Amino acid sequence: MPIVVLGLSHHSSPVTVRERFAFVEATVPAVLQKIRESGLASEAVILSTCNRVEIYASCEGSEAQAFAALRKFLLEHHNFQDPIGNELYALGEPKSLEHLFKVASGLDSMVLGETEILGQLKKAYDLALQHKHTGSRLNKAFQRAFNVAKHIRTDTNIQRGSISVASVAVELAEKIFTSLGDRTVMVLGAGETSEKAARALLSRGANSIIVSNRSHDKAVALAEELKGRAIHFDHWDAEFAEIDIVISSTSAPHYVLDRNKLQPLMKLRKNRPLLLIDIAVPRDIEPEVNFLENVYLYNIDDLQAIAAQYLKQRQEEIVHCNAIIREKVNGLLSAPGNRTGFTNPNLALE
Repeated sequence: MPIVVLGLSHHSSPVTVRERFAFVEATVPAVLQKIRESGLASEAVILSTCNRVEIYASCEGSEAQAFAALRKFLLEHHNFQDPIGNELYALGEPKSLEHLFKVASGLDSMVLGETEILGQLKKAYDLALQHKHTGSRLNKAFQRAFNVAKHIRTDTNIQRGSISVASVAVELAEKIFTSLGDRTVMVLGAGETSEKAARALLSRGANSIIVSNRSHDKAVALAEELKGRAIHFDHWDAEFAEIDIVISSTSAPHYVLDRNKLQPLMKLRKNRPLLLIDIAVPRDIEPEVNFLENVYLYNIDDLQAIAAQYLKQRQEEIVHCNAIIREKVNGLLSAPGNRTGFTNPNLALE
């Protein structure tokens, strides 16, 4: 039973497409159950982040049949009826395992070598594991991927420099305002990404932090840790007169800030520059707000330009990392008891 991957990422598609395929975490166990009950896979894990949506599956039958069935399922589940081509990629063994190991190690990330994806991958795997949607094949593959990520983190320099989307977002803020010392920051959403962004802002000298989240208790807890202030989610727009930077990463299925809502708020701010960093998928902020005077909106794809600055200094480490991954994939596929039918362990990484 080969392991296959079907998905899309920031490499293959823009956020306008990715957000239409995003899974809400609470729905993932039921989706995995449907995949297995429909006979599409015997084991499955769904990874859904701001930069990628991927289904990892162990399937019976041919890889071509698995790709066609999973593709149809994904499109129908999200009611996606527009033409789609290379945005969706499908990988069979050994490329599927190479891809999993690269994702775990941050080698496929927007910011090369970042570590946040490893935590997201572990969480996705644990969710599938706890609901009994994995078995020996995926368990072995994901555990090996986590070990490879640890190896690469300790034995290479791939993580040198800025290593997360949150820290790149903060560097963007510094480029806009030069100094964060007299700036007030609002964080919408009290999740892991928002927390990292808030901590990075404080470390760069941000004057004050305001936290707003649909769960007010979570906002209060995070605000206390950051020595900031929590406000109710329904009242955050009342604070706009004093805010300079907004980092938004909620799980809302629709825009929480649009042009009609922001335009009168800008008048309260006397049209001072406002930086909006939308790192949510689906997006939190309507793109049209960018047309307002003194408003600067950047979404998750816009951060790619900054991330690219770090690619050159880490490029020399890719060869070393690929050699480690090649060795580990070879070992996994040639291990006793492997039933994939793959007989040529001499892989060549692109």
